[in-house]
Amino acid sequence: MSQNIPEWLAPISLEEALELRARLGDEATVVAGGTFIGILMNQRIIAPRVLLSLRNVSELAFIEPGQDDGRNQGDRKGLPLRIGAMTTHRAVERSPVVRQDWSIIAYTFSLVASPRVRNQATVGGVLADADYASDPPALLQALNATVIARSLKNGEREIPLDELITGYYETSLRVDELLVEVRISGNVEHAVYRKFRSRSSEDRPCVAVAAAKVDGKLRVVVGAVADRPQYFPEICALADGQQVDRELASEVGRRYAESIDPISDSRGSAEYRRRVIAVEVRRALEEMNP
Repeated sequence: MSQNIPEWLAPISLEEALELRARLGDEATVVAGGTFIGILMNQRIIAPRVLLSLRNVSELAFIEPGQDDGRNQGDRKGLPLRIGAMTTHRAVERSPVVRQDWSIIAYTFSLVASPRVRNQATVGGVLADADYASDPPALLQALNATVIARSLKNGEREIPLDELITGYYETSLRVDELLVEVRISGNVEHAVYRKFRSRSSEDRPCVAVAAAKVDGKLRVVVGAVADRPQYFPEICALADGQQVDRELASEVGRRYAESIDPISDSRGSAEYRRRVIAVEVRRALEEMNP
């Protein structure tokens, strides 16, 4: 039996893409880099009738300094940053702007799979696909990033990354919206990202931990262990006004491990992940406060 070939739509402007999105809604599957959608189609998890490709929408491929809001003083490491949704992982990794002011972002994107994958995978795609086991979402959420969604009817909507990913491969994007941009404010004093692999050097993380101090507050986000990145503000608040020593770092790690209900998959069992979470959160906090 022959397999149905989906219709391929390739707009060349954002306006055209938004018009198609408004008209087709969830009848069309949006394709950015295609690395993740291709896997789902090959495994017959999805069988889309229409593919809406953003590959030719060049206006969504950019990396620019954002507008400084005047709060960025002291020992912060970077200026505000804007990244277009169709910017590839490889472009982020190699960008002079990112490498100079946001080396933690360049480093994290450099850990994704292989250069071949990073040349195709896009910033907007990894967030809109809500792939639980990818590297960038945990870091971007720890940095308190926001995304810009746009629709033909309602214009722009800013969504905190804390509210974007709602479950396995599910987001709060509306059926007529496209994710067009990621914005990161410059009020980040320090950040680290730790990727624990249980298999090959190019594998997806078994446990990912991102920690950042934003507006003077600790944000710890654990990825690749559940349906969405795990962030517990009440646990992070233990560090308010405190020097994070080994004892406090261990306590935060222990509480994160107790609060998360980890999955079991080929990269590790739930119990194994729980032990790794405690250790990697502690190490991330110790790395932030050597």
